Amino acid sequence: MDEVFGELHAGHPVVGFGNLAHAAENYFFTLSDTATRVRKNLQGALAVVVLILPLVIAALIISNLAGQLSWIFEAVVLYFAIGSRSLREHAQRVRIALAKDDIEEARRAVGMIVSRDTTNMNASDISRATIESVLENGNDAIFSAIFWTLILGAPGAVLLRTSNTLDAMWGYKNDRYRDYGWFAARLDDVLNFIPARLTALTYALCGSFSSAIQCFVRQSATWYSPNAGPVMSAGAGALRVRLGGEAVYGGRKKVRPILGCTNEPEVADIDRATTLVFKSLMLWVVLALLGEFAAVLH
Repeated sequence: MDEVFGELHAGHPVVGFGNLAHAAENYFFTLSDTATRVRKNLQGALAVVVLILPLVIAALIISNLAGQLSWIFEAVVLYFAIGSRSLREHAQRVRIALAKDDIEEARRAVGMIVSRDTTNMNASDISRATIESVLENGNDAIFSAIFWTLILGAPGAVLLRTSNTLDAMWGYKNDRYRDYGWFAARLDDVLNFIPARLTALTYALCGSFSSAIQCFVRQSATWYSPNAGPVMSAGAGALRVRLGGEAVYGGRKKVRPILGCTNEPEVADIDRATTLVFKSLMLWVVLALLGEFAAVLH
C-alpha cells in the first residue's frame, strides 16, 4: 500500500495527532511556566500518557472486535505508520537537484528532512546529510513500526508512531523542552532500542557486512543517541562512506563523531543509501512471511 499509494497529502492521521499534541502542549505549558523541573517532567509524562494511551486502547478494541479480519485493520494502521516511499522520494529530490548542479534547490530539499542549517552546505555536505537522514529514518519510519506491529499488532504500530511523533515535537534539549519533553524522548528510546539494533544488523546483511559490523562495534557508542548511533554507524559501514563530522545547528557549529569509513559521500551514494534501505525492507518482508508460513504449518 505504501509503495502504490505513497503518503497521504491530506487527512493523514499522524498530522491530526500532531495537531492534537500541539493543543495539549499549549495547555500543559500554561501550567508549567513557573513549575519546578520535577513538576515539568511529570506534566510532560502526563501529556504523553493522555495523548497515547486512549489511541492504543482504541486500536486494541478495534482489533479484538475485528476478530479474524483484524489483519486488515493492522495493514491499514501499518500503512499510516510507515513512510518508505516518502523517505525515498525526499532523498531523490535532493539527488536530482545535485545532479543538475542546482545547489540552492538541493539545500532547500535537504532542509525538509534535516534539522541542521543548510545555507552554506556544499554538495558533499548535502549528500552526507541526506544519507544520514535516510539511514536513521529507515529505522524510525519503517523498521521500528514493522517490528512493533509484528509484536503487538495494530496497537504496537499506534504506540510506536505516536511516541515517535511526540519525540520529534518535544524531544529537544533546549530551555523549552528539556524537562517537559524528557518522558517523550525516553519512551521513544525504549521503543526503538531493539528495532534499531535489528536495523543495524539488516544494513550489515544488505551491504558491506564486515565493514558495517566493525563500524557498529567501534563507533555506535560514540554517537549522541543510543539508537541513532548503531543505525548510522552500521549503515555508514555498509555503504563504506564517511558520515558525522561538522554540522551547523541554530547558527552554531557542532563537531560530531565520525561514523563509517574514509570515503567522502557523493551524489551517487544517496541512491546507494535508499537502495540499502529498500533491500533491508524486502529482507524484513521475506522473513516476516516465512515466519507466518511457519506458524501456519505448525
